[in-house]
Amino acid sequence: MNIVVNEELQAYIDPLTPEEYESLERSILDEGCRDALVLWGDVLVDGHNRYGICQKHGLPFQTVQNTRFQSIEDVHLWMIDQHLGRRSVSDFQRGVLALRKKDIVAARRAQKIAQVEAADPSDPPWSDDDASVGAAPLNSREDIAKAARLSSGQVVMIEKIQKQATPEVVAALKSGTISLNAAAAVSSLSAEEQVAAAQGGKDELKQAAKRVREAKRKPRAERDPSAEASESRESGKSADPDVVQALEKRVEELTKENTALRKQVMELLRQLG
Repeated sequence: MNIVVNEELQAYIDPLTPEEYESLERSILDEGCRDALVLWGDVLVDGHNRYGICQKHGLPFQTVQNTRFQSIEDVHLWMIDQHLGRRSVSDFQRGVLALRKKDIVAARRAQKIAQVEAADPSDPPWSDDDASVGAAPLNSREDIAKAARLSSGQVVMIEKIQKQATPEVVAALKSGTISLNAAAAVSSLSAEEQVAAAQGGKDELKQAAKRVREAKRKPRAERDPSAEASESRESGKSADPDVVQALEKRVEELTKENTALRKQVMELLRQLG
């Protein structure tokens, strides 16, 4: 049997840790390769580690064809769904996979809409449930969080890490050296500071995350809520709606307090005059 290992597909999902690989190898040596390898034609889609172990030790294995795959995007979506359901996948990995799924489905939906707009008006109507799209769109962080079995806050942290964290910090997160929360905090630092913290090891990364959190916990009296809201707008970043609402409410309260104080001052001046 000719089985083709596509390097892009093999690397699409994060590899097992050395400990996980050793555990899988022991299991296959003791019990054989119980789960069939999934193929798309000759291309290996699922079971790269099992295939490698069986080849290494000359062990037999079974294969099964997935006849539903029509494109590489179908393969990607299937791989994502398979791994999102596995308990061994970390929170960070699940979040990354769910975000990938969002992008694939959004691109397919946009392509489908373009095709429909260019088609004959008499053709049957199309909806988001069309099987050619492959999955319902993940339109919000809540949708992404549900798909990844995470909280919306965790999804926000993962998005931040993907955009701002250096490879060194991401590697530390994947290895379990630091938590998701700590990695998100450290990714607020400059690239140079992130690299230096990662090179310093676990303790230095934790200290860097602690410094970032402490800097954010400045007493509210020392911070100008209206300035914070303005900075958020000017930076072009999407602020958390709850945070924006709280800041706007605080600005309104301060404005009322300021007006009341002005009236008291004017009254005192009138009485003294």
